[in-house]
Amino acid sequence: MKPAIAPIGLDYLADALLAAGHNARLLDLCFSEDPATDIAAACRSFAADAIGVTIRNTDDCYFTSRSFFLPEIKRILELLRRHANAPIVLGGVGFSIMPEAVMEFCEADFGIAGDGEVALVEFLNALQRRGSWETVPNLLFRERGVIRRNRVEPADLSQLPPRRRAFVDNRRYFAAGGQTGFETKRGCPMSCLYCADPVAKGRATRWMPPSAVVAELAALLAQGVDHFHTCDSEFNLPAEHALEVCRAMVAAGLADKIRWYAYCAPKPFDDEMAAWFRRAGGVGIDFGADSGNDEMLARLGRPFAAADLADTAQICRRHGIRFMYDLLLGGPGETRETLAETIALMRRLEPDCVGLSIGVRVYEGTPVAQLLSRADGTEDRCRLLQPTFYVSPALGPDIVDIVRELVAGDPRFFLPQTSPDNANYNYNDNTALVQAIAAGARGAYWDILSGMGHS
Repeated sequence: MKPAIAPIGLDYLADALLAAGHNARLLDLCFSEDPATDIAAACRSFAADAIGVTIRNTDDCYFTSRSFFLPEIKRILELLRRHANAPIVLGGVGFSIMPEAVMEFCEADFGIAGDGEVALVEFLNALQRRGSWETVPNLLFRERGVIRRNRVEPADLSQLPPRRRAFVDNRRYFAAGGQTGFETKRGCPMSCLYCADPVAKGRATRWMPPSAVVAELAALLAQGVDHFHTCDSEFNLPAEHALEVCRAMVAAGLADKIRWYAYCAPKPFDDEMAAWFRRAGGVGIDFGADSGNDEMLARLGRPFAAADLADTAQICRRHGIRFMYDLLLGGPGETRETLAETIALMRRLEPDCVGLSIGVRVYEGTPVAQLLSRADGTEDRCRLLQPTFYVSPALGPDIVDIVRELVAGDPRFFLPQTSPDNANYNYNDNTALVQAIAAGARGAYWDILSGMGHS
């Protein structure tokens, strides 16, 4: 995907592996011009006992393009098998959403769904001593042709080794991607209709100690990285932990050295949160708004109302925070009238920009997938593995044209587009973003795009 995003999961895994006494090497194909040659050379120079392959995304989650990445990943696995006899272990957020289906599609030997820091170490230990797979948490493996899945065991983030962020070439990714991710917590207890985060990362929220977050940011700053974006589901849930992280950044003297952005829930969000966010170097917030219609918000399982969005706009303006709203259009019960109400609210609130996601990407294990399963009486994992979207029958295939008509050329809205040459909200091979970052732009992609004529 372009702009390039640093695989922070591999950085986190490397710290756990090295602390446990294992040797690890990274073959990063993101910048490879000839993956086949690079894979062959890496396999010759490093006799691995196991090969881990991270899958960050199975597709681009974009209604008008629906780019499916797994066929290319499967070809990479075939090249690895050609040059190495080591077992292949899949992991990553994209894998963890639908692990059995991804394993079947890619014909992988093993997989780790969810937290990998503890699980991968235990897997390698079992591999070395020829022990049993059944005791390894979060592991998927094949037994007599059937994929077995072990118990789910979320990692205690406070007990993990320090995050040095020294395994991945973060400086190169920053130059090519304009921002670097960091994590303050993992997991989400929410029950939103569509969201795969609880499926991939667990429903129990686990927090990083604020001191550990500060140490991670300081390590990246020492590498020349100074623009960041949270990788949490929503930074301000729970609010007290978010405040503690901000206070720790201020106390450590980071606030004047970094600029960072966050995904946040519209509620709870108050003046205290905004003030500490700004004091800690926070400059922009992406609010997961989804809709401006209260009935649609209830159907989507969102625990806030349209009035709460108005509050966030006022608070952000008072504290000088740039902000955007992400909308999810076309869910169950959506009509032209609810779309019009949402677009009208966005115009009244005047955010810096508005992201438009058309259609609900359906992932296995989410409430919307269960809803569709009950409706047609089937449960087809392979069907959901490829980009599959739900669009309200009241809108049907005309939804993109309807949204374009309602937006009426307002440049604050990121309209669905298929051409990567234009500034749009698809971050897969986005030429305009890549060129802007190469010219020196830094920050959240929505903020960079808004500075290119979308504000």
